[in-house]
Amino acid sequence: MTRFEDLSRQEQEEKLAELRKDYQEFQAKGLHLDMSRGKPGADQLDLTMPILDVLNSQSVMRAEKGEDLRNYGVLEGIHECRKLFGNLFGMNHETEVFIGGNSSLNLMYDCIARAMSFGFYNSPRPWCKEEKIKWLCPVPGYDRHFAITELFGFEMINIPMNQDGPDMDMVKELCENDPTVKGIWCVPMYSNPTGITYSDEVVRKFAALNPAAPDFKIMWDNAY
Repeated sequence: MTRFEDLSRQEQEEKLAELRKDYQEFQAKGLHLDMSRGKPGADQLDLTMPILDVLNSQSVMRAEKGEDLRNYGVLEGIHECRKLFGNLFGMNHETEVFIGGNSSLNLMYDCIARAMSFGFYNSPRPWCKEEKIKWLCPVPGYDRHFAITELFGFEMINIPMNQDGPDMDMVKELCENDPTVKGIWCVPMYSNPTGITYSDEVVRKFAALNPAAPDFKIMWDNAY
């Protein structure tokens, strides 16, 4: 396909007129489409309606360990929830599972923001004091992930996506030889927007990375 910038002036004007005509035809249809991504349909939402009847004023509101679930205080998340997800992920729920109270996107934003302001326990120098910070971005990828690192002024490095996940040779080369590379965005299951799921081999390569930056983070945003 010829790039638009390589067309002659006349060809560009003809193409623009053609696109405007197509646009006007779409406008004339009077469509009102919800193009939001990831929103369940009404039939899916109806499946959850019985959940609203599970709890009432007679329900027991104490956890297995005795915490009053109507109150604050369980900072690592409700124990029963951590056990559930520990079983799903094959992880030790006592030491490896944290239950947050919001979307993964908000949790990741807060993580980056905290790193910018305070750093991490194993590398307490705030990222905002670094001369340069870089982030690896598998592309095609999730634009809302990219918006976070863009907002904080990271140099964002494109990593090509293969059919089994990111180009791990490139990831390894960059993260193991450049301490300014602080992390990578990942949607390992049904990657947005391609739908690719990382292979076992790719996941093992992630686990075997030896980053040059002690505070390198893999943002692993699983989509279930």
